[in-house]
Formats: sequence, C-alpha cells, structure tokens
Amino acid sequence: MDPRLNAFLERAESVLARLEPLLPAPRPQIDWNTTLAARWQRDGRSGYLMPLHVSLDIRLSDLIGVDKQRDQLGRNTHQFINGLPANHALLWGSRGTGKSSLVRALLAEHADAGLRLIEIERDHLADLPRVVEQLQKLEQRFILFCDDLSFEAGEGDYRVLKSVLDGSLEQAPDNVLLYATSNRRHLVPEKQSDNENWKMVDGELHPNEAVEDKIALSDRFGLWLSFYPFSQEHFLNVVEHWIGQLASAAGLDWQRDEALEILAVRWATGRGNRNGRCAYQFARYWVGLQLLEQK
Repeated sequence: MDPRLNAFLERAESVLARLEPLLPAPRPQIDWNTTLAARWQRDGRSGYLMPLHVSLDIRLSDLIGVDKQRDQLGRNTHQFINGLPANHALLWGSRGTGKSSLVRALLAEHADAGLRLIEIERDHLADLPRVVEQLQKLEQRFILFCDDLSFEAGEGDYRVLKSVLDGSLEQAPDNVLLYATSNRRHLVPEKQSDNENWKMVDGELHPNEAVEDKIALSDRFGLWLSFYPFSQEHFLNVVEHWIGQLASAAGLDWQRDEALEILAVRWATGRGNRNGRCAYQFARYWVGLQLLEQK
C-alpha cells in the first residue's frame, strides 16, 4: 500500500475516533406492537422517543382506599381506548397516595387493548407539538404522562406552558390524551397576597388577574381528581394488603395483630407520612425481616 495513503487512512481514523463521541446517538426505532411505554428524550434542539422496559406488576386492585378516583379515571380511560370523547386529567393531592401508580396500573389493565404510555418531563412540555406529531397516525392510543407537574414561586414559564397546552391539547388527535400529577391543585404556589385585590362587582366577589392567571393553567384539564392523606385505618389496610402480597409470594405465614399495627404506625410516624408509598416500604421491611429471622 502507498505509504501516503496508509498515513492518510490512519489520520482519518484518528479524527473519526475523536469526533464519534460528539455525534448524536442513533435514535431507536419503536415497534409499538411490542413496546408499551417510552420517554421523550431531549436531544439538543430536538428530541426523540426512547423505548422503556416497564413492569406491569401494579394492578388496579392494589390501589386501596381510592375507589372513587380509580373508577373515575378508569371510566375516562375506557372511553379513550374505545375512541369515545374523553378528558385530559389532573391528579392532584398529597404525595405517595397513588396518583402515579394509578396511571401505571391503567397501562397494565389496558395494554392488550392498545393503550401506550409516553412519559414527558415538565421542562420538556414545550415539545408537545413534536411528540403529538409522531403519534397522530398510529393505531395505538397514547397517554402522555407528566409526573409532578408544578411550578415554584417566581417561575414565569407556566404562562408559556399554558399557551402550549392550549394549542397542543385542542389540536391533539383522538389517539392522544394528557394525564398529569401534581401536589398542587392549581400547579403554582397560591399566596395570601393573591387575594388582596379581589373586587366587588354588583354584589359579586371577583378574583384579581393574578389568581385568574394561575387557575387558568389547571383549567386545561377537564377531569380533576383529588387525593388526600390516609387515615390511620386506611394506612393499616394498605399495609395489610402489601404484606399479604409479599408474604404470599414468599410462602410466609402471618396474621394482622396489634403488635404489627403498632410497628406500622411507628414506622409512619417516624417518616411523618401515612400514605401508600410508606405502607409499601414498611411491608417490604417487615416481610424481609420475618424471612431473615426464619433463616
């Protein structure tokens, strides 16, 4: 081989080796017949859908004490997958009470009927038109899922999001629906100062523009579902459910008694929470401890 050609090829290979890490990664092709969920991944000024391997181990029957919310969102989702009119949904309330779990349980329930889940972060919601464009001609039904949608004081981008939601949701094809969870009903902090300039007009009390502006964002969702902190009995029933599930899988004999309830309440008190997440964590701790002692 010509020495000059050999030197050129070696130099070209060296340059390519240095450039390759700077090039964007190959974008995966998604087969929606086998892929149940994906996440919108920002890549420079654009983005793409990255397939996810999801576990369908959470069922609707695992959600204890939220029957009303489960039934309402279940009916809305059933309408959606059957091509009937359905609403975008906002699930708001206390943390750990089953908002995200409910959405994932619905995926497990209806995956065989063509339901798919797309996770999108709050900071990427401006890309909604791009996401919708990729889904509109597909035969599956897609829930766009934004977990923990909220804004802190001083953040003004909720106004940008409001206009994006207006355009994206009103023009969304009938195979796309948006479900979001939040710890706040109106997604933005509500301050006492917001109520200082309310006006009395013809005997009626009217909120000021700041309040109207904030409420207008959550108004983009036609279905609001509220999740509240667990009572102690509700918490203990959820503990019983999860211990039953885990103990059954491990072949462990057990029974609910006062000593177990005291331990569960102490566990929740130590974390300052009585919710489903805390109940599940205690169940894993307790069942694991019993199995360890058996060894």
